Amino acid sequence: MSRHDEFTRATGIPVYFCEPASPWQRGSNENTNGLLRQYFPKSTDLSVFGAEDLAFVAAELNSRPRKTLNWNTPANLFAKLVATLE
Repeated sequence: MSRHDEFTRATGIPVYFCEPASPWQRGSNENTNGLLRQYFPKSTDLSVFGAEDLAFVAAELNSRPRKTLNWNTPANLFAKLVATLE
């Protein structure tokens, strides 16, 4: 994100950086890392997986209801957002 300032100017969306060694500032990130560990244990060499394997895991995670999303799925909410932009 070395060009985060350009992104912010272009979109009007501020970029937030968490402080190092402060996992409580990255709740969703830490939760997602835990979910990914179900598929890829720590120290797994991801280079042995193809694009289809990674796409499968992404689809699985994006189809999983999340409490923080009021039990919606990321995929469902993203589809709704895109529909409002069309």
